[in-house]
Amino acid sequence: MKPPERFPPDDPQEWINRARSNLAMAKSRIPNVYLEDLCFEAQQAAEKAIKAVMMMHSIDFPYVHDLARLLKILELHGRRIPDEVRRAARLTRYAVVTRYPAIGQPVSEQQYTEAIEIAEAVVHWAEERI
Repeated sequence: MKPPERFPPDDPQEWINRARSNLAMAKSRIPNVYLEDLCFEAQQAAEKAIKAVMMMHSIDFPYVHDLARLLKILELHGRRIPDEVRRAARLTRYAVVTRYPAIGQPVSEQQYTEAIEIAEAVVHWAEERI
């Protein structure tokens, strides 16, 4: 399988490509992989998709995992955030807490399904804007 075309790191298309890659990994359901790790990939997909939109509009962004903060920055720059994208804030916890043993509870199947649905919605929203 051929990897996606590469673009310069300051090109929003490259950020969307990376978001799609993270989303594909999140949906992979590889045996012996924790759902927490797949949810981390879902969070990364949403984060990179949001940052792609920010780049598209020449909005500087901090290198943080807080998706609510990133969406707020977009709003402050006059961008409307739909409710289904606003749900991305729920993914922030997967950026750190669930990545390490004994810090949080294991992710349930329902939480994993929700994380995938949210990440898909955010990536789709970003793709429409790039």
